[in-house]
Amino acid sequence: MAIKQYKPTTPTRRWHSVVDGSDLTTDRPTKSLVVTLKRSGGRDGYGHVTSRFRGGGHKRLYRKIDFYRRDKVGVKARVQTVEYDPNRSARISLLRYADGERRYILWPDGLRVGDEIAAGPETEVKVGNAMPLRNVPPGVAIHNLELVQGRGAQMVRSAGTTAIIQAKEGGFAHVKLPSGEVRLIALECWATVGGLGNVDHASISLGKAGRSRWLGRRPHVRGVAMNPVDHPHGGGEGKSGQGNPHPVSPWGWHTKGKKTRKPGKYSDRVIVKHRS
Repeated sequence: MAIKQYKPTTPTRRWHSVVDGSDLTTDRPTKSLVVTLKRSGGRDGYGHVTSRFRGGGHKRLYRKIDFYRRDKVGVKARVQTVEYDPNRSARISLLRYADGERRYILWPDGLRVGDEIAAGPETEVKVGNAMPLRNVPPGVAIHNLELVQGRGAQMVRSAGTTAIIQAKEGGFAHVKLPSGEVRLIALECWATVGGLGNVDHASISLGKAGRSRWLGRRPHVRGVAMNPVDHPHGGGEGKSGQGNPHPVSPWGWHTKGKKTRKPGKYSDRVIVKHRS
């Protein structure tokens, strides 16, 4: 993989870059593993906007990803494809199991078409294999990490991310997450060996506003450009900063520097080192 840039034939082309896609082996998803995806437009179940500046964007089909893998213990699978997924930054791989079933998983860096992988406590520690943290040696890169035993992977699922097991103590592993946070995770929770692929994703430049619209991101309006009725930063004669006030949301909540995490949460007991 590499970053592909274009000749500056227009002002936006000058900054436009994409991942070249040389790692992809097909451009068509498996029909039996896709479902239609209804877009929310940033609204909740009541139709209220809970995330502003969302909407539009290209139509997508959702690929069903196997974040569980516990029900395939001991069943070997062969990698058939590496594919693009419009719903996430990471690539996905199609597996064909020995019993004939096909499933998608997140594609780890270094996994190739034709490789054979498996899941279970007794499997070899190699890229693509899934197993409990108890069976992963310290220092080995992992992804697709469970937080609660049996719930399926919830963390380390973005392109290029990796977690590291630093130590094991009692019934827990000390896992360093991509944010720098060190957290205690039960040794019976599962993870997949290796770091996720598409590592160049963070280096691309969208290049133009239209490309953000394709992703469903609408223009973000500054508070100082609004009227006083719409935002605390609005109003004033001319280009007014209102004496450099502390940044707040349209509803007056502090938006920079204010601690929003409630103390005494359950996770306080399992965080060894905060990311800050």
